[in-house]
Amino acid sequence: MERLLQSVKISINENIYVKDPESSNLGKRIVEESILMIHDMGFESFTFKKLGMQIGSNESSIYRYFENKHKLLLYLTSWYWGWLEYQLVFSTNSIAAPSKKLGKAIEIVTKTTQKDSAFSHINEVVLNKIVINEYSKSYLTKEVDQENKEGYFTIYKRLVDRISEMIREVDEDYPYPSSLSSTILEGSLHQHFLKDHFTSLTDCRKANDPSQYFTHLVFNLLREK
Repeated sequence: MERLLQSVKISINENIYVKDPESSNLGKRIVEESILMIHDMGFESFTFKKLGMQIGSNESSIYRYFENKHKLLLYLTSWYWGWLEYQLVFSTNSIAAPSKKLGKAIEIVTKTTQKDSAFSHINEVVLNKIVINEYSKSYLTKEVDQENKEGYFTIYKRLVDRISEMIREVDEDYPYPSSLSSTILEGSLHQHFLKDHFTSLTDCRKANDPSQYFTHLVFNLLREK
């Protein structure tokens, strides 16, 4: 899978950025360092001025790639969901049995993230932490409906659709496949957050516990053919 991913470019809605950061070394540096800085200081404290100082470039050069830090966060989270989607597709493509395919999909989207050497300028482990802690800030805005119409959340919605289709393949009579699919994705972020910060509020306290929990939850809800 690593060799396949090395030849893959994760496509992000071009309306999110001014200039594709993958098109230049500076753009890649902006993405690379912004991930580390947002993880270190939090999204609220992060600014383009601080990022410019970190990468040794003018603040104005960052605006040539992203209109504002909200758009940068949308880019980072979209990239993460796209990366996760590719992992899911490659890992489940050869699995014929619906239940095993769904089980593998749940594992992929809920497990503790490992570093992927296929994308050297992006630290997926740190980016996963940003998604866990900051993803809701990308859509809990007054502009969410307009941004949704413009396709800013297409990758995330496509991932939900892929998993919901797998749910239907296991149990075509289950009435809430999309709700269950989005619950797996959002619930996994929440359980990882609780595991890291509020351990008394979750039974998922070890690295792979969220995967085991959601596997147990899903297959106790569905009736296999």
